[in-house]
Parts: sequence; structure tokens; C-alpha cells
Amino acid sequence: MKASKFSDAQKAFILMQGADGVLVADICRKAGISQTTYFNWKKKYDGMTPPEMRRLKQLEDKNAKLKKIVADLSLDREMLQDVIRRKL
Repeated sequence: MKASKFSDAQKAFILMQGADGVLVADICRKAGISQTTYFNWKKKYDGMTPPEMRRLKQLEDKNAKLKKIVADLSLDREMLQDVIRRKL
């Protein structure tokens, strides 16, 4: 996935403008983003501060790494169980 060219503070500022009542089309035009991007950010980050956004990203990255580790270990376990079954 391509890294965002917007910092967490910029995303928070853009979302705050929407909360202040500025039209979404105007916000998106000024920021150079699509409305889809705006609403995706809103769904994911609405009401968060930049430090909370960074923390969320860190937790998502850690969760992805842990899921990969669990998948690898599950595959190893299955292979070992197949070996044991074949010996019996």
C-alpha cells in the first residue's frame, strides 16, 4: 500500500473542517483529495487526535505481524501433525 502524503495532523485538520460545517466538496478540492478518501478517513479517524492516529497505526501494524506469526505457526503445527500421523 502506498504511504499517505498527508501527516496525521493534516488529516485531523481536514476532518475537523468537516465537523465545523464546511462542505465536503470544498474541503476535498482544497486538500486535493477525493471525497472517497475523505469519507474513508472519517470512518477510520473521526474524533481522534494525531497521537491517537499514530497509536492506531502502530497497533494495526503490530496486529498484522502477530497474525502472520500465528499463520506461520499454525502451518508448522499442521506439517508436524502430518509427519506424526504418517509415522503411526
